[in-house]
Amino acid sequence: MEKIKIGIIREGKVPADSRVVLTPKQCVALMEQYNQLQIVIQPSNGRCYKNEEYEAEGIPLQEDLNDCRVLLGVKEVPIEQLIDGKTYFFFSHTIKKQAYNQKLIKAVVDKKIRLIDYETLVNDKGHRVIAFGHWAGVVGAHNALWTWAKKYGQYNLKRAKDAFDLKELKAAYKEIDFPKMNIAVTGSGRVSGGVIEILEAAGINKVSEDEIIKEDFDKAVYVQLDCGELYARQSDNGFELAEFYADPTGYKSIIKPYLPKIDLFINAIYWNPIAPAYWTLEEMKADDFNIKVIADITCDIAPEASVPSTLKPTTIADPVFGFDRFTSKEVTAFTDGCIDVMSIDNLPNELPRDASEDFGKMFLTHVLPELVKPETSDMLYKATITRDGDLNEPFEYLRDYLEN
Repeated sequence: MEKIKIGIIREGKVPADSRVVLTPKQCVALMEQYNQLQIVIQPSNGRCYKNEEYEAEGIPLQEDLNDCRVLLGVKEVPIEQLIDGKTYFFFSHTIKKQAYNQKLIKAVVDKKIRLIDYETLVNDKGHRVIAFGHWAGVVGAHNALWTWAKKYGQYNLKRAKDAFDLKELKAAYKEIDFPKMNIAVTGSGRVSGGVIEILEAAGINKVSEDEIIKEDFDKAVYVQLDCGELYARQSDNGFELAEFYADPTGYKSIIKPYLPKIDLFINAIYWNPIAPAYWTLEEMKADDFNIKVIADITCDIAPEASVPSTLKPTTIADPVFGFDRFTSKEVTAFTDGCIDVMSIDNLPNELPRDASEDFGKMFLTHVLPELVKPETSDMLYKATITRDGDLNEPFEYLRDYLEN
């Protein structure tokens, strides 16, 4: 049987990402399970797992990956680093027609690359099989609590990036009596699950939608708002999840009753660009708009965003910007009267070893068996954005994006 050579690429996007698709021990486990696979790793000084850790497990370092059939990365690959004719796995951020990656999708097609995006890998029920979402939620929630601490100085909390692992983060919460604040968390998927894991570890209790609106709590609490609490049909105020997912244009935001009561807003839900925003810039100017800190884990950038104050993605090095709700402009973070916005777009990279190990488990469980199938994999076909110098049929809707 012909060997399939897989290369783990060095992350080239700036700022650098230290996550990796497979840990050293996972590479070993993969080759032990599938003797037709061979793995090499491109050297990198920026990975959370060092070159020496791979070499210690017998994984060869190889700078030139031209002899690899499949290349695995995490973030978008810079155009000048793409190798013609290969199968690539990475987060391309193109399936929503993101303008900032239009040149990337054009280059991938021109280079006849088979591009498989982790976001598009789904099972028979349409559920994603691999994601960093849980860890985005974990780090995003921690950063939300850290941003509050920086804003008000009521307690001390180190950044996630400065902790060795999740265990160390959770241990720090036991020393803190979190002050009175009402927290809203959007969503019910992997990301919000990570958020809630952190809030529960911090001893912050969940309350109902009615309670958060009607009651006055003397401690930190959170409410979970899913699609049915955020949106209603324009015609009759009803809600049907399947209908909303299929076409949210007939729906309106119903978040307004919560806005006077929420102090800290954590956005952890997928948003369709054709759905309404949660609120408008004008509504943010109202006297009863109470939100003081926004942790936008979803991180869609305004004007096409569920949170219109998310003007830009922030970075791990510079995680927060201030937003003046009266001018709708960016201001210096933590200044009087501003809303502080945390919108890091690579949150799991603050706990990269934990996140990488979890991601690798999902890759080994759900994706590798499809890659080595002797026949065509239906899952991989449906996840393939480009192939043979053109869009793959499931992604024909990107045609105007590609050719514009």
